Amino acid sequence: MPTYRGGRHEHGQNFLTDSTVIDAIIDIVDDTSGAIVEIGPGRGALTSPLQDLGRPLTAVEIDARTVEQLRGALATDVKLVHADFVRWPLPTTPHVVVGNLPFHLTTSILRKLLHSSSTTTAVLLVQWEVARRRAGVGGATMMTAQWWPWIEFTLHRRVPRRAFRPEPTVDGALLVLARRPTALLAEQDRSAYRQFVHDVFTGRGRGMAAILATVVHPRRRAGIRAVLARAGVRPDALPKDLTAQQWVALYSGLGLGRRDPGSGRRT
Repeated sequence: MPTYRGGRHEHGQNFLTDSTVIDAIIDIVDDTSGAIVEIGPGRGALTSPLQDLGRPLTAVEIDARTVEQLRGALATDVKLVHADFVRWPLPTTPHVVVGNLPFHLTTSILRKLLHSSSTTTAVLLVQWEVARRRAGVGGATMMTAQWWPWIEFTLHRRVPRRAFRPEPTVDGALLVLARRPTALLAEQDRSAYRQFVHDVFTGRGRGMAAILATVVHPRRRAGIRAVLARAGVRPDALPKDLTAQQWVALYSGLGLGRRDPGSGRRT
């Protein structure tokens, strides 16, 4: 395992140095297709094996000094970009994103990727607790629930803090976001569905039955418990406890959906 000098504090750099984790990331990327975009190549621990996959590769690095150090170490067909990934425009054609994310930028980068219709898969190193919540382990976040009909979140493995230099204060994890081949809801439902999830997560009441009674139109309140039962959701369940399929079942069962993506019928 190579040892690197510490990264620059202002860029939140904790370089990945564990070859086992690097190999695991490359294996996941190798099972995808299309061009690759790497977030923050740093010293090239991921960039070098990524370029060996023989696919178009763009590496986006915010640190000018690191860009200069990388230029001579990468293959000539690797596109090295000096830019802030959060502000850099993603390709409009299908691509895979890979990156060891600065922990303090995780949420803003996730939002960018979720809103990108051309990002088919994102293979990301993030904080352990963030990965657990995004994947719905021990309770999902509102962000995850809002995107579940279109994106699958998978927690692949825990990455110990000793796998980084300098060593962070918490463990990391390998989180994969993959666009579903068949969405659970139609694209035109996205805005209304996301508002529904927001209203439920921020609504008053203890348990889904009580919360939904404050969210839905009064004429639909009488049917709440029946809709919960059909979706397999306990009346006292909390929003964080629901699965992707249960969220969709509630949204559709309460008559909030527009069209079934498979049949074209109103739900």
